Amino acid sequence: MIFDTHAHYLDHRFDEDRDNIINSLKTENVTKVCEISADADDFIQIVDHIDKYDMFYGSLGVHPSVVDKLTEDHMDMIKKLSTHKKIVAIGEIGLDYHFDDDPEPEVQKKWFIRQLEIANELELPVIIHSRDAAKETIDILKEYHRGTNKEPKKGFNGGVIHCYSYSPELALEFIEMGYYIGLDGPVTFKNGKKAKEVAKVVPEDRLVVETDCPYMSPEPHRGSRNSSLNLKYIIAEIANLREKSYEEMEEILYNNSLRLYNIK
Repeated sequence: MIFDTHAHYLDHRFDEDRDNIINSLKTENVTKVCEISADADDFIQIVDHIDKYDMFYGSLGVHPSVVDKLTEDHMDMIKKLSTHKKIVAIGEIGLDYHFDDDPEPEVQKKWFIRQLEIANELELPVIIHSRDAAKETIDILKEYHRGTNKEPKKGFNGGVIHCYSYSPELALEFIEMGYYIGLDGPVTFKNGKKAKEVAKVVPEDRLVVETDCPYMSPEPHRGSRNSSLNLKYIIAEIANLREKSYEEMEEILYNNSLRLYNIK
């Protein structure tokens, strides 16, 4: 069985065939998907979506590129809606310094920290988006989420570094802090050397796979709309890199995903 730990099926690119795609997922052994919110406007839709589809779970959080309009009312909404039994995480949240027109770093940090505090209050794992902000991400996680002492902060329930793009060495530091590493399409790219190295060195019980669909399609579908149907290519590449059978790798990744989201 396959668990897509990070997907965006509410994206407009699925408007014309969303039901058809979702209903076809089990043909490729995809049995669970986590639908990830990126904007506060997604919150109610996420809850409706996971109520409609049995195989879906959900997360609530706001992507760093759109935090500039957030208020405490949005934080209250996260706390209220997270009582839903199929809301399994807070995210995606984090820092993104890649584009010049993103919110100012201090604004991003403010709302990243606030959402981490909520995650600990609710005892939910977090889905971390971090691009071009490795040091700041680690510093904030140590101070406001995981903690720097041997004993984690009250309410800490781990999480995943989504679409991991940093070094293998840094991946091990995140793992030491209690986080999983999420791998997606780039691990299949010919020029995806860093992702391939990460896939080799990360302890197998700390790896999960994701699509980030409709983005990040793996080879041989790079450049086209992505879906959970393509997870088999990512799993196959990781299995090859780790010198395991496809079936063995699939089972390991599935069980890791259940632990990440505390799903029995």
